[in-house]
Amino acid sequence: MGDQLDPNFGIGWARLSRAHAFLYFLPLGGDTTPARRDAAKSALENAQRLEPNSPETLLAEGYYQFEVLRDYGLAKTTFERLSKMLPGSSEVPTALGGIARREGKWDRSIAYLEEALTLDPRNVELLNNAAYTYSMLRQFPAALKMYDRMLDIIPNESNAMASKASIYQAQGNLGQAAKALSEISMHTASWYGFRIKINQLRLERNHGEAIRLLQARQASGMENMSRQVLLALTQRLDGNTLAAKITAEQLRDPLETLSKNQPDEPLFAIALSLANAVLGQKDSALKAAESAVMLLPSNKDRVLGPGFEEIQATIQTMVGENNRAIPTLTRLLQTPFVSLLYFRIPVTPALLRLDPIWDPLRSDPAFQKLCEEKQP
Repeated sequence: MGDQLDPNFGIGWARLSRAHAFLYFLPLGGDTTPARRDAAKSALENAQRLEPNSPETLLAEGYYQFEVLRDYGLAKTTFERLSKMLPGSSEVPTALGGIARREGKWDRSIAYLEEALTLDPRNVELLNNAAYTYSMLRQFPAALKMYDRMLDIIPNESNAMASKASIYQAQGNLGQAAKALSEISMHTASWYGFRIKINQLRLERNHGEAIRLLQARQASGMENMSRQVLLALTQRLDGNTLAAKITAEQLRDPLETLSKNQPDEPLFAIALSLANAVLGQKDSALKAAESAVMLLPSNKDRVLGPGFEEIQATIQTMVGENNRAIPTLTRLLQTPFVSLLYFRIPVTPALLRLDPIWDPLRSDPAFQKLCEEKQP
């Protein structure tokens, strides 16, 4: 094992701890097992024993506090101490921006990210981070500028193009979105770009093409789970109830096993909820959705928490609980967050108007009013 070759290498232990913490924290399907958490802690303790005051060790400590403990106050104190030690580093304001974002301190988050970009203006990861935050806030012109800056550095980069397409979708401009997605196919390496393409086909109500691409896509692991959930949902929207139920049935046992093995991971609970909804098992679907929302409530994580509420509203719509879905959507239209349904871009009036997922709500005057709201 590489981490056992030089037990006195403090920087190595610090970086190993950061790698474990990142994998534990990784949004939507990270490794939230106790083994991963303990590995991050053990590596950090080795770094602290060997080089307790080095910036590398303090960075690892800050990320452990942020990404594993989710103790934002403690992490903030550590990174603020580091800002005095590393005044020219863009990493510290980037981390502080990420913490502020999780706390829902959006203006503070933007200020930190812009500070980081001032220090490192051609850092593509930073530009993406800032664009991601502006998108959550539905500040779409600012987000598009960031993606254009990325594309100046890496022309035609597929994820940046897909991100631009998702903004056009949120604005109701499907023609512009289609142009941005023209190079995305079932062979596109990026699952993110492929997923935005599937969203586009659903918004265009081209379910047949979406099903064809999803069935042809080669995938494994978490991506394959997401592919199957999307396939079941798309088959249901296409009116092929039998095929949708067969797909969902294949998913249910593996998802139940994953949920038992990683009980703190809300993604497995919400995927299981969608599978149960497709199978027509209303009570099980609603219970699993509620479990996911409780595992990562919005007051604990302002970035990802509302996304689980959005899927809960989707499931409520699928099983006929319209009166429960509409109040949630009303609140979410005013909330910055990362969508699980639209992949980053939060729900907008245009998406409510276009997406066939919400068709069961269309006759409700309260829903119609949401669709008419002013575009952000």
